[in-house]
Amino acid sequence: MDNDEPLEPETKDESDSVSAPQSSDETLYCEAEASVAAEKEKPAQESSETDLEIEDTEKFFTTGQKELYLEACKLVGVVPVSYFIRNMEESYVNLNHHGLGPNGTKAIAIALVSNTTVLTLELADNCIMQEGILSLVEMLQENYYLQEINISDNDLGLEGARILSEFLQNNTSSLFSLQLSGNNFKKESAELFCQALSNNYRIKSLDLSHNQFCDKAGEYLGQMLAINVGLQSLDLSWNHLYIRGVVALCNGLRSNVSLKKLDLSMNSFGNEGAAALGEVLRLNSYLTYLDLSSNNITNDGLSKISRALELNESLKVLKLFLNPISMDGAVLLILSIKRNPKSKMEDIDISNVLVSEQFVKILDGVCAIHPQLDVLYKSVQALSAKKTPFTWTNPVKLIQSYADQNKISILDFFRSLNPSGELMMPVGEFRKAMIQNKVPINRYQVRELIKKLGEKTGMVDFSFLTMTRS
Repeated sequence: MDNDEPLEPETKDESDSVSAPQSSDETLYCEAEASVAAEKEKPAQESSETDLEIEDTEKFFTTGQKELYLEACKLVGVVPVSYFIRNMEESYVNLNHHGLGPNGTKAIAIALVSNTTVLTLELADNCIMQEGILSLVEMLQENYYLQEINISDNDLGLEGARILSEFLQNNTSSLFSLQLSGNNFKKESAELFCQALSNNYRIKSLDLSHNQFCDKAGEYLGQMLAINVGLQSLDLSWNHLYIRGVVALCNGLRSNVSLKKLDLSMNSFGNEGAAALGEVLRLNSYLTYLDLSSNNITNDGLSKISRALELNESLKVLKLFLNPISMDGAVLLILSIKRNPKSKMEDIDISNVLVSEQFVKILDGVCAIHPQLDVLYKSVQALSAKKTPFTWTNPVKLIQSYADQNKISILDFFRSLNPSGELMMPVGEFRKAMIQNKVPINRYQVRELIKKLGEKTGMVDFSFLTMTRS
């Protein structure tokens, strides 16, 4: 965290520096205008340095932004954040854990009303409270450039949820990603959000994790998902939804046609919830990512999901980490993928499950049919030791050797993997292309290679090789 020291020199007359009461209930614009009016009354030399009404548009969007923020800080009586001043012309601004409080947030909001460069704003853990969220909402009604905002861990509660839901009902901003994790939202807040999102098609990604929704909230969420056609990513992890909440959620999820990513980890819904999700996977052809980690799902619940996967043609990622599943359940799971020739499954996480050499042989057979598949599991110790020498052979060296033999560069080798010739491709397609290539490489080495290349949002990017091309 930066040492946030006042960067504005003292004016000649301190009594003139305060243009409006700190407790003013006026909107952001009104307060900014009031400040400008006060500054106009100052001597010409001083007002030329601080006047917010700059006629030169180009100057306003460069040096004027700093001056506007400094004036806003004086208006609400807070110390300017030096990090924000240095980065307010960047597309990404991270103000997490800066102790802004409602007034500090208000100053930021005033500065962002006319800002055209910040696209992503991080404000987690800043004690924003109701006054701060109101300032942000007022700013978003005027700013058409900000696209992503994180206001997690600010204890917004029911009143904060009410302010946000009213904004979402009439949202005309460019905002499409909203993170609201850890804000002490309960079932009443969930109802407000669901009412607002039922007709809001602009929000594509919503994080409501680490709240206290409980099972009743699952009913509201299910009703919302049944009619919402905009939301693509929803995080509901750590929300005490339990069996009733998840079953109700699934009732709406069956008919949803937009949601692609759903995180339900840490909700303790057990086998009954897993059975309801199995029915969803039979009918829903849009979900591509599903996290069910740590939900007390046993082999019985997994069997319901496995039967659905024999028919599902959309799911690519399934996380089942920290569920009490045995190797028998794991075998049933991977065989369901084998029985589905149209399966798109790419990643399965059962990394807490101990397996045997028999399981690995079965998995080899499944991967022969679905080379895009990778399964994370916890091997028995003897198997891990046996596999180590081959598994950890440097895959880059193998590729370099192959490229040298064929008199091509590594860049040309990677480009040949993608039919489009582009230097970025989905993880599943990359894995499949590598396994089916002539390079003697196994799926463990491909996994390490993907890590080295820097997997981001489901994509493998090897464009950095253009910098080292010979």
